[in-house]
Parts: sequence; structure tokens; C-alpha cells
Amino acid sequence: MSHNLTLARPYARAAFGLARDHGRLSAWSSLLGFAAAVAGDERGRALIAHPSLDQDTQLGLLLPQGGSDPNFRQFLALLSSNRRLPLLPEIAALFEQLRADEERVLKVTITSAVELGDAEVARMTDSLKRRFGREVQVTRAIDPELLGGAVIDAGDVVIDGSLRTKLRRLESTLTQ
Repeated sequence: MSHNLTLARPYARAAFGLARDHGRLSAWSSLLGFAAAVAGDERGRALIAHPSLDQDTQLGLLLPQGGSDPNFRQFLALLSSNRRLPLLPEIAALFEQLRADEERVLKVTITSAVELGDAEVARMTDSLKRRFGREVQVTRAIDPELLGGAVIDAGDVVIDGSLRTKLRRLESTLTQ
């Protein structure tokens, strides 16, 4: 996995630079998302790796119907020439990280034992905005094994306020 990220990073940076320079970050995000979904699917991966498939057919599979950005098509052709099409899921993920940094948006996942109310999520979002000084985009997840509380995953920072973790700490303290 880390090897793929290492290989994908320069392509993601190049794609990001090209999209930003042409004011097409959102469009490229969608195009990369589509191509990554195809390349990440088991059947799609098998198709684009098939030895008898020419480059135009490969690109046709990776581009959405209705045309595409010519720079994006050229980018995919470069990936194809360098046999890097299987890296599209990693390239897309890295591209999204670069885009979020550029747009000063922090993507956060709030995992809780039960569904949180909108007011609770809004309060957490406001607190995270103040703490990180950025806009916050929240994704909610539910994990009943947390028992209570929540875990906030903000990329490099994880705030674990789950009851499960607190009980583990208490158990560790009592057994020492």
C-alpha cells in the first residue's frame, strides 16, 4: 500500500497542479473519482490490464460518457503509457487531500455508538472549526462497539472520547 502511495504521489501532484492552473479542480475531482472507481473495481482492473486492449479502449473505459477534459484524457494516456492506471484509486485519494488543503477544508469522520443529533454534530463542527481554523466537512459513522461517546478522526488528529477507550484505560490502571 505505501509503495503504491509513493508511486501515486507525483501523479496526484501533477494532476492537481494542472487542474488548479486551469480552474478545473471540481471537474477533475469528478473525473478522477469515476476513473478511480473503474480502476478500483475488480472487473474494471481486469479489463484495463488486459494485454489485447489498446490505449484508446482503456481510456474509453475510464472516461465518463459525454466527453471529457482533453487535459484529463492526456493525463490518463500518460498513466497508461507508464502502466500506472492501477494507481488511480490512490491518485484520486491524494488529489482529494490536496484539494481539501487548497480549499482549506478539513474532512472529519465522527464515529459514535448511536446516531448523533444534528445539534450535537453542529456543536462538534463549530468546535473543530475553531480548533483547526478551517471549514469542516463532516461524515458520520456508527460503531455500536464504542458503547458511548464518539471518536473524531480529523486526518492526523484523532480525538477518542469513546466509552470503550475510557473503560480500557480504567482497566489498565486498575490492573497495574
